Amino acid sequence: MQPLDRFSGHANLYAQYRIDYPADLYDFVLSFATDRQTAWDCATGNGQVAGALADFFAQVEATDISETQLILAIKKPNVTYQISTAEQSPFADNTFDLITVAQALHWFDVAAFHQEVRRVAKPGAVIAEWGYGLVQLGADLDPIMLDFYRNRIGPYWDPQRAYIDDAYATLPFPFADPQRAEFTARRTWSLERFLNYLRTWSAVRQYIHENEEDPIIGLGEELAPTWGDDEREVNFPVFLRVGRV
Repeated sequence: MQPLDRFSGHANLYAQYRIDYPADLYDFVLSFATDRQTAWDCATGNGQVAGALADFFAQVEATDISETQLILAIKKPNVTYQISTAEQSPFADNTFDLITVAQALHWFDVAAFHQEVRRVAKPGAVIAEWGYGLVQLGADLDPIMLDFYRNRIGPYWDPQRAYIDDAYATLPFPFADPQRAEFTARRTWSLERFLNYLRTWSAVRQYIHENEEDPIIGLGEELAPTWGDDEREVNFPVFLRVGRV
């Protein structure tokens, strides 16, 4: 199966405007990873997670199918980037103490990826998979946002988006000692910053491609009277599952 690449075409936007993840998420994952020699961040995108893990692991390997994203990725001396699918990596057996995948598992052949995890993980290694759902703006703006998400661009999401909506509850996780946790990524953004984040959504890019117009312009006009000129708190609900190989 040919892997889906929904992000190379707007890698610059992605690098500038996608969110990173809260410190308490990393603290939770690292509480399981007592051995910290090598980590693999799969589908690393612009290297947000790889860069964070580099502060805790001697060596971080980070892979993605998008060469464009990797060119723009965060550079650290102990992070090595290379092009690879999730399901067939270039790594030797029993290499990693921790394997992570953030906001990307739903694009994979999940069974094949988990088989690869078992091959490259050290015995007892930690596997952590997470993602984040629809942004929360507050009771005054959430109805507008939900209507945009479901109705305006809803038909332009890939079917895999449903796995995000159910927080990976229907995707298999065949690992020992499974645990789930929830976090919130809190940001304070201007409306312009928020709208540029929305332009990284794969469904928005597909809408623009098919209709030759930017749906974010109209949404911004709807949000502006309430949002105003000030920055506003923007919350992203993050879900995580972790286990041992």
